[in-house]
Amino acid sequence: MTKVNVISGFLGAGKTTLIQKLIKDVFEGKKVVLVENEFGEIGIDGGFLKEAGIIINEVNGGCICCTLRGDFHKALEKVNNEYHPDRIIIEPSGVGKLSDILSIVKSVEGLELDSYSTVVDAKRCRTYHKNFKDFFDDQIATASCVILSRTQMCDEAKVQEDLDIIHELNPDARVITTPWDELDGKAIFEAMTGSSNGFPEGIEVYEDDDDDDDDHDHEHEEHDHDHEEHEHHHHHDHGDAEEKANEGLSEGNRIHLGGDEEEEEHHHHHHHHEDGPDADDVFDSIGIETINKYTEAEIREALAKLPENIVRAKGIVPAEEGGWLFFDYVPGDADVRKGSAAYTGLITVIGEHVDIELMKQLFRVH
Repeated sequence: MTKVNVISGFLGAGKTTLIQKLIKDVFEGKKVVLVENEFGEIGIDGGFLKEAGIIINEVNGGCICCTLRGDFHKALEKVNNEYHPDRIIIEPSGVGKLSDILSIVKSVEGLELDSYSTVVDAKRCRTYHKNFKDFFDDQIATASCVILSRTQMCDEAKVQEDLDIIHELNPDARVITTPWDELDGKAIFEAMTGSSNGFPEGIEVYEDDDDDDDDHDHEHEEHDHDHEEHEHHHHHDHGDAEEKANEGLSEGNRIHLGGDEEEEEHHHHHHHHEDGPDADDVFDSIGIETINKYTEAEIREALAKLPENIVRAKGIVPAEEGGWLFFDYVPGDADVRKGSAAYTGLITVIGEHVDIELMKQLFRVH
């Protein structure tokens, strides 16, 4: 049996940073496969984890529903059957539901759930609890261990406010409040695994209904109806929108919007949710490929001008002075540092009703 550790968390909570710490302190010398589930077409974090010798299997695609309930299931089967790892680490999308992920893990033979944790940004817990309950609250309510990040930036009153929210959603969860710099990765991992004892109650085995045509037709009708009523859904015309977004761009610059038409068709035919909206109903994911070179000051200036509807931005781009720059943004915080090269400059911006033209302007994509 291959042990599985699921590390969920909202956009920008610090999942990748935690995984890097665990790889260094806990998993060194082990055969580990990381299965990432990015929201949007451009996967960026994989490059940094590959440097640690981890096999990366990225599952990208704008239609998060299909990625979770179709490709993700296949990805888990594939990595387990082909690589036979000692351990699989699953890093779901920041806007993925932990309960959905666990349902799929439960359906794959040969996997043993070792832990299922959620990383929560201590500085933004209350804000995300208020604004993105469908995704954020599910991640907390389902987890056996909640790992607070950035507690060193918060006072005691703020941390206590976070604990009140977490315990209201999940009275039994073990919560790590100590700043990560003060903890060895082994201590965090022991808390994660020590709080887990099999699957939580209510997690049903995911069943693939690809062969049930009658259900497809029924779900198609229901799903269309749901999307007509949901004011946030605006991806059906993304093909035309993407073509328009790329008009006049120089060679080497390209904009990607969400998933492709095949994914949208799959989304309509196979997936109807009764437990709240899907991520692609609520969020836009804008991917940018660029050959532009930037200075650190230019990146910081662009990030400082991002409007309040942007909840996440990250990228790796060529630096003007040579080498590459990696940047990481959540509202109120930006980190820019040196990184390893990517096949081209990559930028991802996620938010509600993202202004594509403004993003092109801020990141000089012409």
